[in-house]
Amino acid sequence: MTADQVKGKGFRGALNYNLEKVNKGVAKWLDTSFAQHDERTIMDEVKMIRVLRPNLAKYFYHTSVNFPPHENLKDEQMVTIAKDYLEAMGFDQHQYAIFRHFDADHPHIHILVNRIGYDGSVVSDSQDYKRSETVLRRLEKQHGLKEVISSRMAQERAMTKNELEMMKRTDEPSIKMKLQVIIKSTFNQKPTVEQFINRLESQGINVLFNQASTGFVSGISYGYDGMQFKGSHLGNAYKWQAVKNVISYEQERDRTAIHQANVRTRTNQTERIGQSALTGTSERVMADTKVTAGNRNDVQQGTGKLQDQIGKANRNNSAAAQSVGEHSGQPIISNKKYSGERGADPSIQQPGRQQMGNSAIPGGDLIGDLLGVNNDAGNMDQNAVNQFKRNRKKKRGQRLR
Repeated sequence: MTADQVKGKGFRGALNYNLEKVNKGVAKWLDTSFAQHDERTIMDEVKMIRVLRPNLAKYFYHTSVNFPPHENLKDEQMVTIAKDYLEAMGFDQHQYAIFRHFDADHPHIHILVNRIGYDGSVVSDSQDYKRSETVLRRLEKQHGLKEVISSRMAQERAMTKNELEMMKRTDEPSIKMKLQVIIKSTFNQKPTVEQFINRLESQGINVLFNQASTGFVSGISYGYDGMQFKGSHLGNAYKWQAVKNVISYEQERDRTAIHQANVRTRTNQTERIGQSALTGTSERVMADTKVTAGNRNDVQQGTGKLQDQIGKANRNNSAAAQSVGEHSGQPIISNKKYSGERGADPSIQQPGRQQMGNSAIPGGDLIGDLLGVNNDAGNMDQNAVNQFKRNRKKKRGQRLR
């Protein structure tokens, strides 16, 4: 099994995502602690617990547990595994919802949990990715499932589901896989550091070392086709601790070659960013994301994709709400704050709200003159500015007398 984990500030987005899947017939409810399956009831219950820890920002936990394609488990087995997972992670007295999805080529479930317990306690998220992986390895043995090699033991990061789908569309290996093949080929005949760098650069790979002023190197990353990968993104075999053992490396001898490689890489990065600014294109960068539990083998579902899907479901829900408001003849009021946030409609007035006076603000009279309710920022009157300066100068002169 593998698992993708997401922690966030809201329960509604992930709930809408799963409910949308259920409505489309590609998912089903397996189990829940909530009284009913509708959004309003669930969110009302969540709010009742949320008030116990109002200052906790990320109170929501969402994970998808993925099984290999051949392990087509029954619903009852998946519920048991999901509850064992929740208990082992410390969510034994918490609100939860478990869904089974059928929209992929492998069985998987989604678990939504409130990190705030019924008694107001909060499950710590310290090292939760590591704890989740330990729990998964134990559950594999407990339920007789295929055991996945630990990510700490894996020498190479396996292909993700997104990469597999991309390869099917383009008939080409992913950039990560290309990097793994090219870098591995440079290890032949135990090259020196300079030879290692030259071989990579000759194939379009820029190397960036984490080098201290003393010359000590603690890490390495690889840039290719506009993307930057840490060694850990490719697998343990590509981390500096492993690389330095398969090439000929001496700190004092190689510090200059490493420094020069860093200069070339940073120069190339600067040139690419400048070119991107000129052409209006954006530089592709591999984000330094946390490693999810498991080995990310052929059944892995990317965390980034999960968040994108949740966001899409949220946007669809908002669009539906707006459509209802338009047909009913009522204006739709955004749930954003009305003071300064983008997207807020200044033409919509909230009942009971009063315009805040400027008297308590230094220079507030000027602010009121220039940026009053009926004034546009582009219509600033220079006379008002001059008058403000004269008044301030006059007051300063009176204080000096």
